Amino acid sequence: MEETIIILDFGSQYTQLIARRVRELNVYCEIHPFNKIPEKKENIKGVILSGSPFSVYDKGAPRPNLKELKKNYPVLGVCYGAQLLALEDGAEMIHSTIREYGRANIGYVNYENPLMKGVSSGSQVWMSHGDTITHLPKTYEPIASTEDVQVAGFWMKDHNIFGLQFHPEVYHSVEGKLILENYLVNVCKCSQSWTPISFIEDSVNGLVKQLGNDKVVLGLSGGVDSSVAAMLLHRAIGKNLHCIFVDNGLLRKNEFETVLQQYEGLGLNVKGVDAKERFLGNLKEATDPEKKRKIIGSTFIDVFDEEAHKIKDVKWLAQGTIYPDVIESVSVNGPSVTIKSHHNVGGLPAKMKMKVVEPLRTLFKDEVRVIGSALKMPKDILSRHPFPGPGLGIRILGDITAEKVRILQEVDQLYIEGLKKNDLYDKVWQAGAILLPIQSVGVMGDERTYENVVALRAVGSTDGMTADWSHLPYEFLAKISSDIINKVKGVNRVVYDISSKPPSTIEWE
Repeated sequence: MEETIIILDFGSQYTQLIARRVRELNVYCEIHPFNKIPEKKENIKGVILSGSPFSVYDKGAPRPNLKELKKNYPVLGVCYGAQLLALEDGAEMIHSTIREYGRANIGYVNYENPLMKGVSSGSQVWMSHGDTITHLPKTYEPIASTEDVQVAGFWMKDHNIFGLQFHPEVYHSVEGKLILENYLVNVCKCSQSWTPISFIEDSVNGLVKQLGNDKVVLGLSGGVDSSVAAMLLHRAIGKNLHCIFVDNGLLRKNEFETVLQQYEGLGLNVKGVDAKERFLGNLKEATDPEKKRKIIGSTFIDVFDEEAHKIKDVKWLAQGTIYPDVIESVSVNGPSVTIKSHHNVGGLPAKMKMKVVEPLRTLFKDEVRVIGSALKMPKDILSRHPFPGPGLGIRILGDITAEKVRILQEVDQLYIEGLKKNDLYDKVWQAGAILLPIQSVGVMGDERTYENVVALRAVGSTDGMTADWSHLPYEFLAKISSDIINKVKGVNRVVYDISSKPPSTIEWE
């Protein structure tokens, strides 16, 4: 069994970042809600307690009993997790009226402690807490302090129980990764053997055992997740994997044909289904964003279901579900509030009476790309920007017509190809064009025009949870704007979106 670190989530904004840092150190980890403490298992090498937006003194603050956890595993508490550990054993702390937030420097360091080996005196760390430990129990001792925080780090003497009042997982904690590695290697004795190659081997072997000679159907989108899932399954079961790629009429220009060619080059068994007219017919006169999403989603399910039933004896439905999707469904506060509802083939198993297989459900998006690279998949697929499930349907504000799709496809192609030609595509996490439901006055030649406005959007992000607008060069934006207005009939004005997420979302609908 894979060596595993468990991260108990108390609601911190940095919980997924802890997981990323642990995995970057080649140790597999899983995030569990704080109230789902795992039973003792030999493969669990240690437990990290995350931070939290709560104070330990808040009414309703998460306060699970950690006694068995501390008895069974090495434990590292971060901020709220550290305060909870210490409080359980009788520590004294005060609730500050001012949050200690931002950069600080470690003054005292206990270099003999296994958690702090190699950490420099004066090393910068990132503080973010409202409670401060003022007095530790007799069984504890400090291992680090700053000018303002006497107990910046502590351990339970002669036990593998540690706490940090700062966040080692964030970029601003300069030697935070070293501290986490000390915990994983010196304390938990992890072998650091979790690599893309080992993941591929384990996954393929597991899929062979799980699926045997059964047939599997998978809905491809042309994106990274479904494509990498397809390649893992292809390695395991070959031609028993049946892939379906549906053209909903809302893809990028020429994308249906291009992606089918790429898949054929990978040796995948893919059927392309042209359902453009069906989708556009069902969307006629729909203007509400949520209604459009539901029409696109239900039409996709109907088309996919019909095509899947043409394949005899299919027993499994494969999905490109990744770890953030899994985490969201079991978050500390229950399922997240719905911000948008893209189509999801998760609605299919009950209807189709199939079992579900999800080869990527333990991976983050960046890890999926690493796995795809190890599988020697084309860079064009692996570097492809995220694209919403409803496609251009949520980038055409208001009702959707074939003419509006044509306009946006042409604008989008000029924009995306321009980013690639100017070596900007890989510097942007996601880019796209939006057709606005307004018309603008303009002058073209000697004629007065009254035509469409398009907005260009480009953002930088790690996982899409937060995003900042990309500062594309003015010269590039000027050239693209000119190309769009001159080459796309029906557009006479281009604007650039400079809002970040939050408060704005990446998509406009």
